[in-house]
Amino acid sequence: MSNNPMQRGQQWLKSLLELTGISTEIQGNLETAQSQDSDSPEPDNYWLTIDKTNLTPEQVQVLIGVDGSVLDAIQYLANSVLNLSQPQEEQASYTIELNGYRVKRQAEIQALAEAAADEVRFSGQEVEIKSLSSAERRQVHTFLKDFEDLETFSRGKEPHRHLVVRPSVAVES
Repeated sequence: MSNNPMQRGQQWLKSLLELTGISTEIQGNLETAQSQDSDSPEPDNYWLTIDKTNLTPEQVQVLIGVDGSVLDAIQYLANSVLNLSQPQEEQASYTIELNGYRVKRQAEIQALAEAAADEVRFSGQEVEIKSLSSAERRQVHTFLKDFEDLETFSRGKEPHRHLVVRPSVAVES
């Protein structure tokens, strides 16, 4: 396998799909997010997009799964396997995309986070967001972390773990 994280991810995903009888190409894109707190970039996020050109609608549906469950499982495996034996500073984050599912879901999650923030600000009460995968909960945490009047945390145990948004406790000096 390649030492380049992008190529390693593409090779791994292509091999995994071939084991299931699906032969297709994997496109890779690098997304580097700038941290708002500093000039240094956050860890690299590699988007591995499964080319659907030669896939049947049924194959696309199976690979995405109910509510993205299969895509989430593939993504979890990718992040676990591809970071095994990698030094901490060389570990990467992989997002597996197919048929625009992740992009659409990110927009939905951002809308959920914004609605929860608005509700918390209006009511002054905590709001629970259920039915999110761990990766989706992380997205909400990241999206809302810069709002100083709000705080987020996860409550419960899998598979019944959910995200809570609440007013932050102001620290007076």
